[in-house]
Amino acid sequence: MIILLLGALALAGASLALVLRAVALPRMRASETVGHIEAYGYAAARGGDDGSGAVRGILDGLANLVGGVMARRLGGLREAELRNELMAAGLYTLAPRKFLGYRILCAVCVPAAVLWLAATAGTGGAFAVFGAVFAVLAGWVAPMTIVRNRARRRLEQIDYELPELIDVLVVTVEAGLGFNGSLQVAAGRLEGPLGDELRLTLQEQNMGLSITEALQNMQGRAETPAMRSFVRSVVQGETLGVSIGEIMRNLATEMRKRRRAAAEERAQKAPIKILFPLIFLIFPSMFVILLGPAVFQFIQAFGEGA
Repeated sequence: MIILLLGALALAGASLALVLRAVALPRMRASETVGHIEAYGYAAARGGDDGSGAVRGILDGLANLVGGVMARRLGGLREAELRNELMAAGLYTLAPRKFLGYRILCAVCVPAAVLWLAATAGTGGAFAVFGAVFAVLAGWVAPMTIVRNRARRRLEQIDYELPELIDVLVVTVEAGLGFNGSLQVAAGRLEGPLGDELRLTLQEQNMGLSITEALQNMQGRAETPAMRSFVRSVVQGETLGVSIGEIMRNLATEMRKRRRAAAEERAQKAPIKILFPLIFLIFPSMFVILLGPAVFQFIQAFGEGA
């Protein structure tokens, strides 16, 4: 009888544990998914204690509203292309419509500030109108120019650091690690934009994408010749079953040759770039210093002769 009672109690306890686990399992999975999303780079913004978070939230909401209205009126305004440029600049969490809203706000607020300064200083109406027109153009063009310059510098840095990544992959793959483990080691060692892209690629893989899809997404975010060669080589090696170590070694040699050719190209462009400051800035000052005393004596001698 006691054995039956103990068995019934154990069965009831096991049933209760299974019920509690079934109830708590969705919450556990949701919490794990939120953790992955935060690591992916889309964690919720936490407001500051000094009210700056509230001001930022108001500006973000206004930019979202204005950008959404203008995007609907203008038919999207190349939203996909704008998203690619923002991702190339490393601005993953900035939505294209929000960026469009900020551009519109800059195009409105900057000329308003210029007109206010012109009215305060008491300048002429023509100068104020010209300054307002220039401020509208500057407020609209400047944010996009900043994003494109940042994207260009970031992609150049990724291209420059890619041979070091391939060296790490060659060493770790030939030491016995798999390709995924080699990527994790490289992501832990590398800093800067390339390290950020690798960590984001690994997070995408942890969230369910295959290594091929994650690498192709990385190529879409950093569309450079070196990155295209790297992703294409890895995908072909995974598809055909070729040794990744040998592919990476050949690719590292090719990329170093490409980087040396790019350096030689920049060196050949240097004399042309230095031509303008040499003619318009350095030569005039040299002529003033060298020929100034002679010209002065020449004019003085002619003045005494007359």
